[in-house]
Amino acid sequence: MRTLPVGDRALLVELADGAEAQALHAELLRRRASGALRVREIVPAARTVLLDGLDDLAHVRAQLPGWEIPPLPTRAEAALEIPVRYEGPDLAEVAAHWGVPESEVARIHSAAEYRVAFCGFAPGFGYLTGLPDHYEVPRRTTPRTSVPAGSVALAGPYTGVYPRASPGGWQLIGSTDAVLWDHARVPAALLSPGVRVRFVAEAR
Repeated sequence: MRTLPVGDRALLVELADGAEAQALHAELLRRRASGALRVREIVPAARTVLLDGLDDLAHVRAQLPGWEIPPLPTRAEAALEIPVRYEGPDLAEVAAHWGVPESEVARIHSAAEYRVAFCGFAPGFGYLTGLPDHYEVPRRTTPRTSVPAGSVALAGPYTGVYPRASPGGWQLIGSTDAVLWDHARVPAALLSPGVRVRFVAEAR
């Protein structure tokens, strides 16, 4: 663990990997909820967690490395289900990379349970972990100039759903009608860090 002050009231915590970042994020949320930690915002990323709005940055920075961080807890609520049509333009390429028939991609992808590790890139875009390591796929060599909203995609260890049309270099394996970002909804984002997600294959 490495801690770096960001201004007078923020602290960036660097961890060894995504699993450690997710566990620390959960512990920080627990301590804030219990009143043991006073901080305005807790923002996870791939291998870091930012604490912004700390009342006593120096104290937290000194104490944090000695905390016992428990394993990532399982959230009590049921996993959010997102229906998917597995007919994306990169389905064949992903199947070839995995060494399976195209029909197996939907079964493999929908069999896993995912967790939103962090959000970014665009409002409503969540980086989901949970696919076994041996199913990681590289980004496309040439990114697309426009990826349709609702595209379900893979890149490296992550699964994601494009909340709106945008450029992108992830491998597209399907699509969903789920609305990832709606400014009229509270909260606007369907996905937030820590939420469990399952993808459900729709009949073709």
